[in-house]
Amino acid sequence: MPNYVNWKRNLDIFLIADDYKFVLDTDCPAKHAENAPEEEKVVYKKWMKGNEMAKCYILASMSNVLQHQHNSYQFAYEIMENLQSLFGTQSRSARSLAIRSLMNKTIKEGTPIRDHILEMMRHLNQI
Repeated sequence: MPNYVNWKRNLDIFLIADDYKFVLDTDCPAKHAENAPEEEKVVYKKWMKGNEMAKCYILASMSNVLQHQHNSYQFAYEIMENLQSLFGTQSRSARSLAIRSLMNKTIKEGTPIRDHILEMMRHLNQI
């Protein structure tokens, strides 16, 4: 996944907009007993529905090869952890390069300040 950082940012937007991002940040509640209070059943059902929807968004937004590799995962957060381990190091090295470029950036004599600021903003966006 060559652009993992942008992909994850866009995925987060969709999950937040549809109120499913919580499944990536909270543990799955324990399966309730048949005689459990209705509130526990609702919480469990909401989490499971959110997990299924998050998995659908994640799988639908990746390549066929990655879909095949991650289709058997039960939880959305497991998919995200695996993707982070696969592609997260690339984003760290890209971020380090962007920080280094920003720190070493100097304005060249005769260059409009606008161009210099836009270049620095590009580095900040990469970070």
